[in-house]
Amino acid sequence: MKIYVPAFLHKYRFYVLTTVVLLVWIAFFDGSNLISQFRLWQKYRELEDEKEYYVEALKKVKYEEKEVMGNADAMEKFAREKYLMKKTGETVFVIVDENNQSVEKEE
Repeated sequence: MKIYVPAFLHKYRFYVLTTVVLLVWIAFFDGSNLISQFRLWQKYRELEDEKEYYVEALKKVKYEEKEVMGNADAMEKFAREKYLMKKTGETVFVIVDENNQSVEKEE
């Protein structure tokens, strides 16, 4: 059985074969092959999602800092609740709800 090979491929078979081998090598065997590029792209997306989370967390921390640094009473309350600082001979109790947020008495 004879396989039909177009004249173009027959005439330039060395270049066609070399190109096919190069493409296969780049796609599967090279250090930056398609599989590793896909994995790197997935990791990049995960890191972008983490970046968004940390940007939001940073905004929250900056807001808390602005809120606390403007008021001496708020700074004392923050130090007592977050870092359990206390005066000599004093015991500090922090009551929290299910979401680990401090429960405050509304005045």
